[in-house]
Amino acid sequence: QAFETLLAGGARPALVMEQFDRERQPVIDALREKSPPPDADALISAAGGAGWEWRHYRPFVALALQHGLPIVAANVSREEARRVMAAGLQASGFDADVAPDVLLALAADIEDSHCGLIDGATARRMALAQVARDQAMAAAVDRHAGRGVVLLAGNGHVRTDIGVPRWLPADLRARTRVVGALESGGATEGSEAAGTYDTVLRSPAQPRPDPCAGLRMPATPHAKPG
Repeated sequence: QAFETLLAGGARPALVMEQFDRERQPVIDALREKSPPPDADALISAAGGAGWEWRHYRPFVALALQHGLPIVAANVSREEARRVMAAGLQASGFDADVAPDVLLALAADIEDSHCGLIDGATARRMALAQVARDQAMAAAVDRHAGRGVVLLAGNGHVRTDIGVPRWLPADLRARTRVVGALESGGATEGSEAAGTYDTVLRSPAQPRPDPCAGLRMPATPHAKPG
């Protein structure tokens, strides 16, 4: 609804999306040059990655196509992320000057989101991949800032303290509004008070199974005495 309202007011921003890996940009551009141009389903089918709930993002793609907006693929792929984890940020073409508190916070969040089943060293390497993704998305936002930008990315990526905004030029960050979409209750209830987002949209908490339940190792049974 916010995107529709923005477009109805005459804005024509670039739509920058985490949901498309950045090496898919030539595919997106080639499809859009075809006549007739693709619909949202065709573009997603050709350029979209697996693992996304595309029903949530299709309306944005459809509106962008309808209004002739640039659709910008901004995500670092899994393959590129693995290279960053193995070789580091600088060797992979990213900015390695990352504040220690940012890396620590990212690594802690990664350990928690992986149910505590990865070690600290692995979490720190994965944090480098997260930084690479944030830098790539920030660069895409910066490139298109002159016309305005709507970035669709996960809550962790858009956090004002450790995410994409940390990598924007100061003047661009000053005029950027970060919106987090969170559930009521739970650990994120007070996130906005800590300055994590500029604005928070809340929905009721959704029932779901414990994501860690299937990953936990069963307890080792004690041997019965002979």
